[in-house]
Amino acid sequence: MGFFVAQLISAIKLGSIYALVAIGYSIVYSIMGMINFAHGELLMIATFALWSLLNAGLSFGLAVILSILITVLFGVLIERVAYRPIRKAGESTQIITSLAVSIFLEAVCQAIFNSSSKALIIPEFFSRTFKIYGATVSVIDVVTFASTVILTIVVVLILQKTRIGKAMRAVSDNPEASDLVGIDKNKVITVAFIIGSVLAAFAGILYSGKYTSFSNDMGFMLGVKAFIAAVLGGLGSLTGAVAGGYIMAVLEVFFSGYLPQGTASFQTTFTFLVLILVLLVRPNGLFGSNNWKRS
Repeated sequence: MGFFVAQLISAIKLGSIYALVAIGYSIVYSIMGMINFAHGELLMIATFALWSLLNAGLSFGLAVILSILITVLFGVLIERVAYRPIRKAGESTQIITSLAVSIFLEAVCQAIFNSSSKALIIPEFFSRTFKIYGATVSVIDVVTFASTVILTIVVVLILQKTRIGKAMRAVSDNPEASDLVGIDKNKVITVAFIIGSVLAAFAGILYSGKYTSFSNDMGFMLGVKAFIAAVLGGLGSLTGAVAGGYIMAVLEVFFSGYLPQGTASFQTTFTFLVLILVLLVRPNGLFGSNNWKRS
C-alpha cells in the first residue's frame, strides 16, 4: 500500500508539471493553430534565471518573481521576433521555425552556463516531509499540486470572465469573424504567450525545486511529454490538457514502478508509444475538442 501511494504521489506531482505546460500548448494552438515546440525551453529559462538570481544574492521570493517576469519577456520576444513574421506561412514552416527556436535557445543556454548539471537550493521549509499511508510527502509536492489547481482556475476565470479572455475565445472560435468586429489579434496572441510563459515558468521552478538538479536540455523532453499530454487530452481543450497531464504521469510513473527492473529505461519509449496509440485510435484526443471555448 505504501509503495502504491508513493507512486501515486509521484504521478500527481509530475502530472501537475505536465498539466501546466500542456495548458500553454493548448492556448497557443487554439488561437494560432500552431504547435510551439519552443515552449519547453521557457521552463529552462525560468529555472536558469532563478538559479542565477539566487546566486546573485537575491531573496527566494524576489528571485521567483523576477524569473517569472524574465520568462514572460522571452515568451513575448519569441512570438514577436520569430513567430509573428511567419504567422501566415504554412504549418511546416511554423513547425520548423519553432524547432529552430528551441534548438537556438538550448544552444545559447549551453554556451552561457555550459552543459553541466546545476543544483537549485530552495528554502528548507519546502523540503520538510510528512507521511501519508507510509509514503513520504514533501511540502514542495503539496505546493506543486496546489499551484497547478490555483493557476488552472485563474486561467479559466481569465478566459471566461475578462474582456481579453472573451476576445481570445472569439479568435479561437472564429478568426475571420473576430477580425470583422475589430478584435486586435496581435494583442490576443501576445496575451496567450504571456499566460503560457507564466505557466511554463511556474512549471520549471516547481520541477527544479523538487528534483533540485537541472541542465540546459531539461526543457526539451519535458516540453515533448507535455505536448503528448496535450494531444492525449485533446489539443485545444484546457480540460484535456490538465487531464492528459495527469494521465500521462500516471502511466509513466506506474510503468517504471511496477514493471520488472531494466524496463524503466524504456520509459521515454513508452511515452512516445502512448502518442502513437492516441493518434491511431483517437486523433482528437480524449476530449476531442478543436478549441477551448467550451472547456
